[in-house]
Amino acid sequence: MFLGEYQHTLDAKGRLSLPAKFRNQLGGSYVVVKGIEKCLYVFSPAGFEAFLGQLMERGDFGKDFREVRRFFTAGAKEDELDSAGRISIPVNQREYAKLEREVTVIGNGDRVEIWDAAAWSAYNSETEGRIEEVTSQLAELGIL
Repeated sequence: MFLGEYQHTLDAKGRLSLPAKFRNQLGGSYVVVKGIEKCLYVFSPAGFEAFLGQLMERGDFGKDFREVRRFFTAGAKEDELDSAGRISIPVNQREYAKLEREVTVIGNGDRVEIWDAAAWSAYNSETEGRIEEVTSQLAELGIL
């Protein structure tokens, strides 16, 4: 399980050193994809397969399901951690997430998320202000 929040720096070649415990959990290889809210998701290959499996269960008959599946698969990149334990983030994904230099790496259960540091700070501040309302709404629905 991926947990925690870490500040890191993206190098000029688009490489990012992940926290050691995240590297260990990935097991040497990873899949990086566009995420929701202009961040990137990083999965282990098995984690991405499980995630994709949920999307594929819906089939190709609904337009929304096709769009969502394409969003997550079209720009996906599977790769190996380099000898320094870094992942390489392609230009198109860096542009999508607006990653420049300072990034925040967070653990989100089944995946790692990579955010532009300023975007994460703004998102996190907004979410903290709404979390009580959101949890109350989810509790009313019987989800929490």
